[in-house]
Amino acid sequence: MKKKFDQVYQFKITLVGAKPPIWRRIQVPETYTFWDLHVAIQNAMGWEDYHLHEFKMVDPSTDSVVCIGIPDEDFGRELLPERRRKIAKYFSMKNRSAGYVYDFGDNWEHKIQLEKILPREKGATYPICIKGERACPPEDCGGLWGYADILEVLEDPNNEEYEELLDWVGEDFDPKHFDVAEVSFSDR
Repeated sequence: MKKKFDQVYQFKITLVGAKPPIWRRIQVPETYTFWDLHVAIQNAMGWEDYHLHEFKMVDPSTDSVVCIGIPDEDFGRELLPERRRKIAKYFSMKNRSAGYVYDFGDNWEHKIQLEKILPREKGATYPICIKGERACPPEDCGGLWGYADILEVLEDPNNEEYEELLDWVGEDFDPKHFDVAEVSFSDR
């Protein structure tokens, strides 16, 4: 059964260091945990959720920076369990930003900015992506530097790596393309 909620949190998620900027604006229920927010970010950005991730932000109850994710004893640092942490306990208009890292190898850093807390719109289905810019980089491409290299090769059909990269990213890959109508949210 879905939890009832009255408010939605509007976030802007920006891929740090991407030029031109790659970002999404999403609205999610106030009842979300950090796990739910992770899934919504994955869906909105276009990531495939193949890798580890973590959130980092100030815990307003202690005023100290905490890391929230999936605890793993082998990982070597303490993570608060994201499935038990509600976003409403951490985000407020006074505590508006967090970091989110996806794939510690490629190190995709995202800035999460709470823009507004709004009343739930009658008849609306949440989560929802309401805006964004540019395509998400492909998984396992080597971070921002690897992605920049891919874009450079794709601009030159005479490059010896062109055909191989085109096969990998797909012939229809357009780094400028983003359409909110193509965002689909899974319910995990």
